[in-house]
Amino acid sequence: MHNRGPEQHQRGHVLLIAGDAAVRRRTVQVAPSANLAALGVVPASMLLNSDIPSDTTYLDGVRDPNTVLMRLRTAAATPGPLLVYLSGRLTVDRRGSRLHLALAGTTAGTVRYTGLPWEWLGLELRTRPPGLTTVLLDLAADKAAWPLLREYDSLPASPSAEVYGVVSPPGFTGGGNTVSSYTRHWIEQLRRSARRPANLQLHALTVGSAALPPGALVLPTARELAAAAAPTPGGGVSPAPARDGSRPPADVGPGRQGAPESAAPPGDAEDDLSTRTLPVRRQKPAGEPHPVPAVPVHAPGAAPGRDPRPHIHSLATAGRHLEAATLAQAWEQYVLQTFGYASQEATEWEEIRADLARMAGNFRLATQLWTSAGRARLARQDVDAPEVKAAAAGALYCWTQLKDPAAALDAGTELILLLDRLPSLDPRHLSLARQRLEFLHHTPSRR
Repeated sequence: MHNRGPEQHQRGHVLLIAGDAAVRRRTVQVAPSANLAALGVVPASMLLNSDIPSDTTYLDGVRDPNTVLMRLRTAAATPGPLLVYLSGRLTVDRRGSRLHLALAGTTAGTVRYTGLPWEWLGLELRTRPPGLTTVLLDLAADKAAWPLLREYDSLPASPSAEVYGVVSPPGFTGGGNTVSSYTRHWIEQLRRSARRPANLQLHALTVGSAALPPGALVLPTARELAAAAAPTPGGGVSPAPARDGSRPPADVGPGRQGAPESAAPPGDAEDDLSTRTLPVRRQKPAGEPHPVPAVPVHAPGAAPGRDPRPHIHSLATAGRHLEAATLAQAWEQYVLQTFGYASQEATEWEEIRADLARMAGNFRLATQLWTSAGRARLARQDVDAPEVKAAAAGALYCWTQLKDPAAALDAGTELILLLDRLPSLDPRHLSLARQRLEFLHHTPSRR
């Protein structure tokens, strides 16, 4: 976040704020208290990337927004590096259409009086010198706030701060009262690195490894992340400025992942495919993963005469799975924002991420993504469409590779519902899948 440097006389500050939990159908989507507890055991020097003395403030269960404001004001006045972490539920004051971080006890009718107005964060941080402030977010938007975020295409914050994190959409199923995926992977990436990664690299690695809900708003936004996370010639992630508004470069654009773990078919990497799609893929036996269809490159920044798609695939086949997944996540966000959440392009990118997860050995995520893609295709295609069958086959194959009973049971229910909607599927596959799911219901978890 900040260079460990000569300002040893200064003090740093870590401000951790837990808002109200995000709950959907009695299931917790984001548990802010669990996130704060996980971050609380990480040394402040690692959080700030600075060895100077620092203070840490925890705000959990606060009901008065003015209390949060006073703590935020105190933290903003610190002369050294500052990290502000916020987790919880974003909502809207329906009268004034203003974004708020819901605090403990905030309801739809009391947002104006019990929620923290989002602009307060920007107002308090606006006078801080550039390069000393980081805002880290792990939030979920409710149904009232999500359309506003879609309109913004971002989450406005102070231009003097670096802002990283995710805002999950209202329709996803969370992980209960556990640490959120983004926060958990952020901490894991921080701890597993021999040398503390730069902010942007840490965020990019986190986004690439965390199983984010489809359509989640990633900050920096898709274009900024794609530009900033472009691998440098020497490897790694380029520390390009995150908020420069630049567009995704041609060499990190949408890629088609081949089903086998070998390289793409001969000729793909050399053909000029930047303005056309590949032919329809051939049918393959059920139970084997399928190559993902090409995504037309209409995005700004795609240079004529260059095929950007083999780049992500080459990263994955070289074992650089986190980088490949990071770039795929960035392009998926760009496609979602450009073509829409129900578009064919969005589904194709979900399939690309699914095959990347398979290549990385993350069969749980691959199963979930293939299943979701199959459902999306069924919403607009015939049950016998080759693409529908391919998604189902990919999901089934990856599910059979899951060795952990709890993970297989978690992903299996939705998979069976998908397979059951395909009358032309070999009935043996559905029968065996049902038998395995029934067996898993009686198998102790390894967790």
